[in-house]
Amino acid sequence: MAETREEWIKKRAYALWEEEGYPTGRDSIHWEQARHEREALEGSAASSNGKEAKPKAKRTVTTTKLAATGAKTNGVVTPAPKRTASRKTAS
Repeated sequence: MAETREEWIKKRAYALWEEEGYPTGRDSIHWEQARHEREALEGSAASSNGKEAKPKAKRTVTTTKLAATGAKTNGVVTPAPKRTASRKTAS
């Protein structure tokens, strides 16, 4: 028998609690995180006509901008290019 949405959220919230080392007073945070994860899964599920729903397109950042900010690409951090100041020497 398939589990209900509520059962799934309950199990996921419990797993989050275990992963964090059984902290006290974070039950509502774990529940909300589990609920958001479930909503994300439901949003990526098949549509009512049986065809797979396409996920929304993500905005991409150009490679130049990534390099300029020192952002991660595929888990590798690319350092931002060093800026050099040109100084005029007094003659």
